[in-house]
Amino acid sequence: MIVVTGATGQVGGELVRLLAAAGEQVTAISRRPAPLPEAVRHHAADLGEPAGLKAAFDGADALFLLVAGQEPQAILEAAEAGGIRRVVLLSSQGAGTRPEAYGHPATFEEAVRGSGLEWTILRPGGFHSNTLAWAGPIRAHRTAPAPFGDVALPTVDPADLAEVAAVVLRDGGHAGRTYTLTGPRALTPRERAAAIGAALGEEVRFAEQTREEAREQMSQFMPEPVVAGTLAVLGTPTPAEQQVSPNVTRILGRAPRSFADWAARNVAAFR
Repeated sequence: MIVVTGATGQVGGELVRLLAAAGEQVTAISRRPAPLPEAVRHHAADLGEPAGLKAAFDGADALFLLVAGQEPQAILEAAEAGGIRRVVLLSSQGAGTRPEAYGHPATFEEAVRGSGLEWTILRPGGFHSNTLAWAGPIRAHRTAPAPFGDVALPTVDPADLAEVAAVVLRDGGHAGRTYTLTGPRALTPRERAAAIGAALGEEVRFAEQTREEAREQMSQFMPEPVVAGTLAVLGTPTPAEQQVSPNVTRILGRAPRSFADWAARNVAAFR
């Protein structure tokens, strides 16, 4: 059995569907119930309260783990006690490139590596779906606001992350590896706005924010160290953060999905 945390999220929800379709026994963990494939068992729990996870882990042998809560060691100890022997952690590229700003995922990575379990770490950078933050202004006045309009980064489709996780969870050949995962090419925010406009069949105007305007907006839902790290990645990325990774292709045997493909599949959000 495979346990999937964050089972109602963009990556976890798709991962649950893929595993169930492949005939795997799946336990889906989330704080609130959501529609799930018929054969999937749901367990209401919070990663911030590891004591409540034991029943979900009993009888399982693999775990897909999000970075959530503050006690990764307690989560992993509960997993091992339940019989889990393999853990796949969805971390962040920032844990490797900027650990001082992305200390939370870096702490989870350290705990996973020292757990004694068979582990694999997935490190995506930005998601294609981060542009859903533009849904309101695009629907209202066909405008996409963001800073650093001409700085390109290779964001990744959450559906590709879920597919990679499904392969790694079912295949024992990825133990001890850390995979950076990106899309097929680096795009600027201006180019992503144009791709959404192409999917809509209407022009979407890119509206460049100042760093301070972006900081003020991000501070409403991010802690300050993460805001600072995110702005640094978006504005002055390192060569590693701009590099296109071959790992999606190596693991899935196909190229990663493009941002244009994601925009076409999700165009209803911007109408």
